[in-house]
Amino acid sequence: MNHYSNPLNEIKKFFINKSSLSQLILINIIVWLIIRIISVILFLFNNEGGIQHLIIWLGVPANLDLLITRPWTLFTYMFLHYDFWHILFNMLWLFWFGKIFLEYLSSRQLVSTYILGGLAGAILYVISYNIFPVYRDVFPNSVALGASASVMAIIVAIAFYVPNYTIHLMFIGPIKIKYIAIVSVILDFMMIRSGNSGGHIAHLGGALWGLYFIYLLKKGKDINRYFYGFNFKKIFKPFFKTKKSKFTNVHYNYNNKRPDSDENYNYKKVEKQEKIDKILDKISKSGYESLTKAEKEFLFKMSNRN
Repeated sequence: MNHYSNPLNEIKKFFINKSSLSQLILINIIVWLIIRIISVILFLFNNEGGIQHLIIWLGVPANLDLLITRPWTLFTYMFLHYDFWHILFNMLWLFWFGKIFLEYLSSRQLVSTYILGGLAGAILYVISYNIFPVYRDVFPNSVALGASASVMAIIVAIAFYVPNYTIHLMFIGPIKIKYIAIVSVILDFMMIRSGNSGGHIAHLGGALWGLYFIYLLKKGKDINRYFYGFNFKKIFKPFFKTKKSKFTNVHYNYNNKRPDSDENYNYKKVEKQEKIDKILDKISKSGYESLTKAEKEFLFKMSNRN
């Protein structure tokens, strides 16, 4: 018997789940809503130019003199959208390919690929606008915004991690995601001559990072390990406050003799599980002997826990 699945319930479940993917999408949506609300308020006060100043303040500038005074824009620009269609298509691509990404790689790798891919896109955009003569007249006032470079990094990364993964596209049928990634990159390169030249260059920067990340990963080098000590949840926490219970459970930590809250305990638990999954995946691909001494000791320690 087929049960009808309400799309709204599926969307609600996706966001209630509070996965790294849903958090990334929600942060983009929240920032977009704030920008649009501010633009309406400024319009009512006959100050429409004010929204442009805000976007310039948050978007990454190609002008190095401005970038030095606004270093935060390297991060904020990848969550910044103004046009509805811009954020809609970016979030749809992020949702589709982010879900595939999480079937094979970890949440932490998803977030780091999003952020580092966005940074790579911004850097390539800034470098290109400063070295190529064609941009000499426009680079002083050029600003990039949007999650496209970050999304492209995720698309290319997962497409070359599982190149034969097949999805079904309407009117086209089954297609391997590696072809979607290749066509997307080619189109971005060909569109550099368009009115959104900087955006397409940023997309290519994100794509290069996604490719580099997977290249290193397949060589046994996970660039994501440098982020193990960085808690992305602390960044996202202000956007996802939950109602606190009157009583807080604590878990005793025998290593440092200090109690852990539910949040810290669960975070460490998830982090350990991700590390175990990574080691087991390495064993399945290369055998037990491919593990380092530290990995073997960690696996032995975990297997002997009650």
